[in-house]
Amino acid sequence: MTALAQRQHGPSSRAERRSPAVRRAWIAGAGVTLVIVVIASLAVGARAVPPGEVLGALFSPSGTENEEVVREFRLPRTILGLLAGAALGAAGAIMQGLTRNPLADPGVLGVNAGASFAVVVAIVGFGIDSPSGYVWFAFAGAAASATAVYLLGSTGRGGATPVRLALAGVSASVFLGAVTSALTLTDTQVLDEYRYWVVGALAGRDSTLVGQVTPFLLAGLVLAIACGRTLDSLALGDDVARSLGQRLWAGRALCAAAVTVLTGAAVSAAGPIGFVGLVVPHAARTLVGLDHRVVVTFSALLGAILLLTADIAGRVVASPGELQVGIVTAAIGAPVFIVFVRRRKVLG
Repeated sequence: MTALAQRQHGPSSRAERRSPAVRRAWIAGAGVTLVIVVIASLAVGARAVPPGEVLGALFSPSGTENEEVVREFRLPRTILGLLAGAALGAAGAIMQGLTRNPLADPGVLGVNAGASFAVVVAIVGFGIDSPSGYVWFAFAGAAASATAVYLLGSTGRGGATPVRLALAGVSASVFLGAVTSALTLTDTQVLDEYRYWVVGALAGRDSTLVGQVTPFLLAGLVLAIACGRTLDSLALGDDVARSLGQRLWAGRALCAAAVTVLTGAAVSAAGPIGFVGLVVPHAARTLVGLDHRVVVTFSALLGAILLLTADIAGRVVASPGELQVGIVTAAIGAPVFIVFVRRRKVLG
């Protein structure tokens, strides 16, 4: 990783000098924080539930009203926030490593735009008006868009270079965004249904929806962890990666598949939530160094913490109502990202 440090941050990079003990300490701390946040997510809301009753609802339910609130409403929401946040964080780390662009996020491959377009098609063409109904449309749209972007970016000599992938993704996002806007602006009812999904939310997601997307999210996280070594090789440059025996097309295809599955599943269930995949990888590299095998895993932990914390904050600041989690992540992520840019610790 020394060569990677010299390429991106110089030989004196403090992030590169993170010792294994420091990395383990940060990961352990993030794990403990995540447990606390999960319990808080189950306890906090318009109806506060004591932590003792939360644990009772999970491990020894007795049928009280508070336990029903925890098990029927907050538990599916918390599981979705946990998995979606982890997916977006890991996908962001992969995208930034794959494109070698510190400003990249999962939307670069056109995943968000493809999912949004498919949701509008589900509403307009099939009259579907619930998240559990159009989740498959959103996932299919995300996968189709990402596949098209990858094929478009792979044409010509040199294959799927980072620049070609980014340009193809931006082009697809602009085109699909324009078509989506045209469809929603011509029908007020469609716009009303679509705008609730597009802002990003965990509220109103039931156990059926969670069960639909959980296998994809778990599979995507496995793929993401497998991408670590590939991303480390790609960060050294194509020529060095080839000399190390890395098959560039296969490595990039694996990374693109991981991003598609992770982001497609998360976006289809919770909407296109912003800033998680953009901010979290920067924080992860600052805290645990530049090894992508560690960064991807740590980004998944931080992404879950950030999304659940934003969801809790949305319930607290607007109680007894709530703010959608997508609004809160934007409010948190934008200033944090500006701080990272100004301090230039991870942007080089």
